[in-house]
This record gives sequence, C-alpha cells and structure tokens, in this order.
Amino acid sequence: MAETAPLTHFEVIFDVEAHNTSKFRNDITVHLRGPHPASVELPTGEGPKHGGDGTAPYPLAYFASALTACIMTQLRAFSRRLEIPVTTIAVNTRLHWEAHQRGHAPYESAPIAFMMDIDLGGDASAADKTHLIYAAQKGCFVEQSLKPGIVRHRVKVGERWGEV
Repeated sequence: MAETAPLTHFEVIFDVEAHNTSKFRNDITVHLRGPHPASVELPTGEGPKHGGDGTAPYPLAYFASALTACIMTQLRAFSRRLEIPVTTIAVNTRLHWEAHQRGHAPYESAPIAFMMDIDLGGDASAADKTHLIYAAQKGCFVEQSLKPGIVRHRVKVGERWGEV
C-alpha cells in the first residue's frame, strides 16, 4: 500500500513600494515577507523614445527575466523532488505583444504569444523531461499568474482605495 504524504500549504507574499519623482525612472523596493524575509531594489526606466533617460531596465525586462528565471528555478527544484536527472538547464524565451494606438491617444496592448524553448541536459527520457516541464509550469508562480482576471487594480482617491 502506497504511503500518502500529507498536503501542506504555504503562502508567498511580496509587498512593493514604488516612487516616481522624475521622467520615467521608478525607484522600486520589493519585500519578500514570511519566515525568510528579504528586500531588493529594482529600479525601472524607459529609454529616450518614451521620454526617459535609460537609467534602469525597462519594466518588461524584469517581467521577461522573472518568467524565465521562475521556470528555471522550478525545473531545478522539481528535478530533484521527482528524481529526474538534469545536468544543465537552458531556456530561451520569446515574449511577443502588440499594441494599437490612434494618434496620440494611450495605446492598448495585448500578448500575442510567450514561447519558452527548454533544453534539459542529462540522460532523462523525453517522457520524464516532459513530466518535469509540466510540473515546473504548475509550480511557477509567475506563469500561474498569467490567467485572466488574476491581476486586479485599485485606485487611491483621497485617502481611500477603490477597486477599478
């Protein structure tokens, strides 16, 4: 009779503080909460095309990096848990959006496709590698966040916050 492990639960919580005091430079501090708290500074900016000075990475560069790094981290962690031998991990990700704009009005953007090419080194079978990628997809917090409706917005009016 197979032993069934108990289901555990954990939460991952980040708080972000961001300030913009000039042009398109955003000074951002990200705080990981919980038993192993940590904080990191992640400024963003835009290049001259958008009126910025190019003093920090574009916001989408962090997003692209986060998505790629998340799946890589889960691949490494879950290869050990699933006992699938992986010697190296290489991922090439292409993120493709489109935007529509009329005149100088604000544009509207939408994703077209995000493609990740994953190369897992080692002697694991194709079936094991596929199983590992499926598990990593399910465990990647960034990829799981890309579901319709998961991102909500609030607006501050006076001293109160309201749902948008």
